[in-house]
Amino acid sequence: MARLLSSNAVLKAIATLPAPLSSRNVIGSFYPSGLKYSTSVPGDPDTHEDFRPTNKIQSSDVSLKDVVEQDVKENPVMIYMKGVPDFPQCGFSSLAVRVLKHYNVPLSARNILEDPELKSAVKAFSHWPTFPQIFIKGEFIGGSDIILNMHQNGELKEKLKDIVGSPKLE
Repeated sequence: MARLLSSNAVLKAIATLPAPLSSRNVIGSFYPSGLKYSTSVPGDPDTHEDFRPTNKIQSSDVSLKDVVEQDVKENPVMIYMKGVPDFPQCGFSSLAVRVLKHYNVPLSARNILEDPELKSAVKAFSHWPTFPQIFIKGEFIGGSDIILNMHQNGELKEKLKDIVGSPKLE
């Protein structure tokens, strides 16, 4: 208990010190284990190249538009989401994955957080601004709200019935 009080006293003392003059914004938050912060700014020349975003799709011969078209054409159920199906990084992506997994269909996915250019290419392809974006049998369906609605009214079961690997549909 005494140790906790002394840590709080130190943090309060630090908070009363005048802030140094700086042209750089630092984003930070107090956590029980101390101050955590980040000074990394996308496009900042001071950010080490190991920490800059990279394009995960390495082929220079294939455009991102072609990658999206190929994904949608070759995968019966394709989801562009924040995170991956085993570790969604947004509630809407998580909801969409849970609904689709209920039908036990093969699920292909790309994490749009890894590549801002892919995110833009998917938006341009579907003419839809938000994520996740779900395509079934080459057709753009929509996001998690639409998938959930289709699940609730039985339309999703009908749409997925002829996709291999869906024994839960019966």
